[in-house]
Amino acid sequence: MQQQQYLSLREPSTEHDPQAQGQQEPALRLPEKARILVIKLASLGDLLLATPALRALRETYPQARIDLLVTPASADLLAGWEVIDEIIVLDKYLFDSPRQVLSNPLRLRRLWPLWQRLRNAHYDAVLLLHHLTLPFGRLKHQLLVRATGARWRVGLDNGHGWFLNVRVKDEGFGAMHEADYNLAVAAAVGAYTSDRRLTVPLGEAEREAARLLLYMDEAPDPFTRPIIAMHPGSGSYSTARRWAPERFADLADTLYREVGGQLVLLGGPEERELHQHILSLLRSGLPARSFAGKGNVKVTAAVLEQVDLFIGNDAGVMHLAAAAGTPTVAIFGLSNHRAWGPYTGDVPGRQAIVVRLDLPCMPCFYRGHELGRPEGCATRDCLAKLGVDPVAAAARSLLLQAGYRPTSPQPTSQASPSTSSENH
Repeated sequence: MQQQQYLSLREPSTEHDPQAQGQQEPALRLPEKARILVIKLASLGDLLLATPALRALRETYPQARIDLLVTPASADLLAGWEVIDEIIVLDKYLFDSPRQVLSNPLRLRRLWPLWQRLRNAHYDAVLLLHHLTLPFGRLKHQLLVRATGARWRVGLDNGHGWFLNVRVKDEGFGAMHEADYNLAVAAAVGAYTSDRRLTVPLGEAEREAARLLLYMDEAPDPFTRPIIAMHPGSGSYSTARRWAPERFADLADTLYREVGGQLVLLGGPEERELHQHILSLLRSGLPARSFAGKGNVKVTAAVLEQVDLFIGNDAGVMHLAAAAGTPTVAIFGLSNHRAWGPYTGDVPGRQAIVVRLDLPCMPCFYRGHELGRPEGCATRDCLAKLGVDPVAAAARSLLLQAGYRPTSPQPTSQASPSTSSENH
C-alpha cells in the first residue's frame, strides 16, 4: 500500500496534515533521475502561469526527465525550452463533456495511443496542475493520472482529490495566485526556485519578426515613442471579460494627447473586426496599427518585449506582457484578479497594475471552489461602470516611471471612490 501524504498549502514542503501523520516530516524527495509528468491542459495564459513551477522542478532535479502534457492551443508556447524534455499533446476539448463522449463513443479510441504512451514512460511522479472543480473534469484528471501508473500522484485537493497520494490543500480560487498554487504543487516534491518569472522561450527569429512588425524599415532608436500596446479582446471561453471598445479608443486618444507616441493593437485573427472598430473610433490623430493575426504567439511575446506599455483585458496576451516584463495595466471585471492577475513574481523592476471596480458581486467567475458565471450577469456592471479615468491614471503612472512625462494638463480627478488599482 502506498504512503499517502497531505501537504499544507502555505508550507507544502514541511507541514503535513495532522490527521494523516500527526507530525512534521521533510518534503517528498524524488530520485535524482526521476521521470516526471506535469499535466497542464489549459490555454496559453494558464500554461504561462505554470512556468515558474516547471523551472523549480528543473532546478531541483537537473537530471530528471520532465515531460509536459498540454492542449494543442498551447503546445507551441514552450517549444524549445530547455526545462522540458518532451511536450505531449492531448486535445482535451474532444472530451470536454459527457455529451461529447456519449454521442460518439468511438472518440475514446483516440485516447488509447496516449494511454499506452503514458504507461510505457514509467513515470515516478505525475503533477496535476489543476483545480478539481467540475465532476466530469475530475473524472478526466483521475483517468489521466491513473494512466501514468506513477508511484506519486501530486496535486491540489479541495475534497475531491482522493485519487492523489500527495495532496496540497486547495483553499479556493484567489486564496493564492494560480502561479503560486502551481509552485505549491512543485514544492510538494521538494522543488523550489528563486526565479519566479513567467517565461516564454524566444529565439532570434521571433525577435526579428517582431522588429519588422514594429519598425518596418525604420531604425528603432528614432522611432515614435512611447509605443503602447493594447489587447481589447479575450479568450473565446469568456468574451464577457472585454471592456468596451469605445473605452479603449477613448483611452488611446487620451494618452496620445498627453504623451504622444503610437498604438498597436494585439490579438488573433478572430479579433480583426474588433480592431478595425476601435481604429475607426480614434479621433486624436494617433498613429495606430492592428497586428491581429500577424505572427504567432511567440512573435507577439517578442513584440511585447519592445513596447513601452501594455493595457488589456484579463486574457492570455496580458500574461504574455507580464512574461515579457512589460509595464502592464490589466482591466478586470467578473473574473478573479487575485487568481489570474498579471504575475510579476516579485521580480524587481517588473510592474503591473490591476484596475477594477470594487463591487460586492465581484468576482462572479471562479469564486471560492466554484466555476461561477463565465459570461457574468446581464448588465456586467463590473465593466460597464468602469470608466476611462482610472485606467488612464494607472497607465499614466507607469509611463511616468518609464520617463514619459505628460505634455498636456492631467485631469484633476483620476479615479472614482469605487475603483481600486492594485499593484501585482
